[in-house]
Amino acid sequence: MKTNNFMEVVFKAESVNEGFARVCVASFCVQLNPSIDELTDIKTAVSEAVTNAVVHAYPRGNGLVRLRCELEGNSVKIEISDEGVGIKNIEKAREPFFTTKPAEERSGMGFAVMESFMDKVEVEKNGLKGTKVTMYKDFNANSRVVVGE
Repeated sequence: MKTNNFMEVVFKAESVNEGFARVCVASFCVQLNPSIDELTDIKTAVSEAVTNAVVHAYPRGNGLVRLRCELEGNSVKIEISDEGVGIKNIEKAREPFFTTKPAEERSGMGFAVMESFMDKVEVEKNGLKGTKVTMYKDFNANSRVVVGE
């Protein structure tokens, strides 16, 4: 896929950085003039993916999360990856209500939320360790609100 524009940031896997990731992606996507609903969808999906990396990838702390966004036409591709412990069974982890941390009252809905707000979600191993979540969203040109109209 030829990329019109991209950005990449790396940050410490701490829950305080989840909001930072949301704002980075939303700010970057503004150049495509998405609707408010589309921006909200993207921010929600990014929040879930980053939270998964923070909570599950580094049980002992001290890890990094990589966020990359690519814009092509009216679409965005968002990759969130870590080099943590990885997911033992990706298919099982994608099932609604599945959680590896029931004692922490996790709902197990992270991937289901991502899939409901994005057009496509891929989950795979990130090299020898870790996880990479790739999400795609096509912006609907008919739903845009142009400022000043």
